[in-house]
Amino acid sequence: MHIIIIGGSFGGLNTAYDLRRLLPHHSHEITLISKEPRFIFIPSLPWVAMGSKTLDDISFDLAHPLKSKGINFVEAAVTGIDPAASHVHTGTGIYDYDYLVVATGHRSANEAVPGLGPFDGPGHSLMSPPEAEEARTTWAAFLQDPGPMVVGCAPGASCVGPAYEFMFEAHHALKKRALAHRAPITFITPEPFLGHFGVGGFGKARQFFEGELEQRDVRYHTSTAISKITADRVETADGKSFESRYSMIIPALGGVKVVAEAPGLANPKGFIPVDANYRHNDFPNIYAVGVAVAMPPVEETPVPVNFPKTGHMTEQMARIAAKNIAADILGGEKTSHDLMVECIMDMGDKGAHLVADPVRPPRNRSSMSSGKRWLWAKRFFAGYYLWKLRRGANRSPKWVW
Repeated sequence: MHIIIIGGSFGGLNTAYDLRRLLPHHSHEITLISKEPRFIFIPSLPWVAMGSKTLDDISFDLAHPLKSKGINFVEAAVTGIDPAASHVHTGTGIYDYDYLVVATGHRSANEAVPGLGPFDGPGHSLMSPPEAEEARTTWAAFLQDPGPMVVGCAPGASCVGPAYEFMFEAHHALKKRALAHRAPITFITPEPFLGHFGVGGFGKARQFFEGELEQRDVRYHTSTAISKITADRVETADGKSFESRYSMIIPALGGVKVVAEAPGLANPKGFIPVDANYRHNDFPNIYAVGVAVAMPPVEETPVPVNFPKTGHMTEQMARIAAKNIAADILGGEKTSHDLMVECIMDMGDKGAHLVADPVRPPRNRSSMSSGKRWLWAKRFFAGYYLWKLRRGANRSPKWVW
């Protein structure tokens, strides 16, 4: 039996480790295919953009921990998926599978907002390592000659949290240098209110974030669609224009090309429809986890805000999918549960801890709190998570995440 996993980030790596633990080594081969040779802790990309971390600080090579667990590693870009024939095509060869797990992540739809960039326009983004490194270089230059800033999200964005983090971290960095008066920040979001996050909000998040932005003199505009970014302005669909010398805008996400083009695999947006077990609706030997999974919005909003998929949620999907593949192969009960989310946001001078269980309302519990302890916890957790995955482990104490 051969299981192929495409993608070496949260979804792919956690699925691989769980499957290796659940399936006998002698009769079940597991292969992870990734175009990237390293695991990168994506939640730390705002720190890379701000210059407090490098990519080396938040990553490790995949080959050694996978080999140590008896998992094959193929460093190659997938060029095609043939669900009917159970083939995966790469630049180095064609691989047959009995089960396939798609954990390919996302494609940033930067082209939806003219000028978003960063490599073909003046805007900046945080959704990939190259973009975070570009943002770091231009942020350092901006600090030498600051001016008005716009931070926010494009219409249809789902990964809203990094925009808030960058805004808070940028304000803190400017304030430490006594530059805040020279670089007023405007926050623009498609969310109907601050703290919506694509999940309908929770607890007192709205009041909390409104208070935090007002305390920092950050002007904000909700239910607003960014329509164009130029070198010195950000324009919105309602005809407004905001001066900006540095524009950090999180784009909407789409499915990666190879998934979108695979016959019958994805929906029109390039995401994979699955059942409660993360099994494809039409191909019973294909599972999907993470951002590649199609999930409907929590609610309709005046400007589209899509459902988020965090690293924590992806880890839960990976665990469910791995158990269900093992049940398919070895027999046993299938498993599933409603996803919950727990995350810590860096706010520059402190952190905020947010919990929503389940992530879709109505909820059994939701909470948030803030303080310096959460900033310390976030810094500890980033290092701890890298340490444990580098060792080939993916079991966390209950308080983690």
